[in-house]
Amino acid sequence: MYKKEVDWSLFNYGFAIPLDYQVAFKKISERYMERGESKDIRLYLNGKTYSARLNNNRIAAKFGAHTDIVQVRYEKNSEIAEMLRQVFHRSYAYIESQKQLQKPGSKKHIPIPEELKEYLVVYTTEYDDTYIVETMVTEEIDTVKTLVRGQPERLFEAALEEDEGNCGFGNSDCIRKFRKMNRLVGDNLKQLYDYRCQICGAAIGNEYDAHIAEAHHIRYFVWTMDMDAGNQMILCPNHHSLIHRLDPVFDRQRLRFVFPNGTETKLVLNRHLKATG
Repeated sequence: MYKKEVDWSLFNYGFAIPLDYQVAFKKISERYMERGESKDIRLYLNGKTYSARLNNNRIAAKFGAHTDIVQVRYEKNSEIAEMLRQVFHRSYAYIESQKQLQKPGSKKHIPIPEELKEYLVVYTTEYDDTYIVETMVTEEIDTVKTLVRGQPERLFEAALEEDEGNCGFGNSDCIRKFRKMNRLVGDNLKQLYDYRCQICGAAIGNEYDAHIAEAHHIRYFVWTMDMDAGNQMILCPNHHSLIHRLDPVFDRQRLRFVFPNGTETKLVLNRHLKATG
């Protein structure tokens, strides 16, 4: 699964998916596509199939030097581009209004205010040329914000892992979307770390042929609504419970937890979190 924040490129020619920690997309690019190869794909959105192209590239651009990516590409006047402009009409209208204030020919990126941000979510399928696309619009985000506000984070994280219909937050379409997205982001990271805790490195349950690993939101989801991989880490149940009990500060610059008693615990495994500062 890949979650893409809506921007101008999405409405006109497509988007890129960095592969540094996207396990499923990386497997597809390595297994079915040579570097530089392009092929036709299908995007399934709102009950209809749309045509696009998938490019397997290596670029330096905004993702960092020599970052492997796949690019989903389509024409500005294509059916999928028109559908995305309709679904994300708020974002599209905002960007258009801001572009009118820019100098002619300007390519300056236009950031969308936090309260207006919307997202496209892309899921792989068992077929290497078919992808399921879902949208996350402002109305749905606002609905989930209302439902989770004030909830204890540990209980909410546990609820997200419950079976469909038993999470305690209702069963509306937007709740199902958020639960599925959040779970798949966590599942992707669990595979990336081979179900090992990023703090202690333990793979709980291996001797029993079982995987007991949990996804933790670094900046609590009930505060931020942030389920992106950059806001999640994989922990064993013990360290997950300890963090929620003591509420340590996560030092992004040094990639370590600082506990109330002064103890500092660094990550022993890290393949996806980037240090800041």
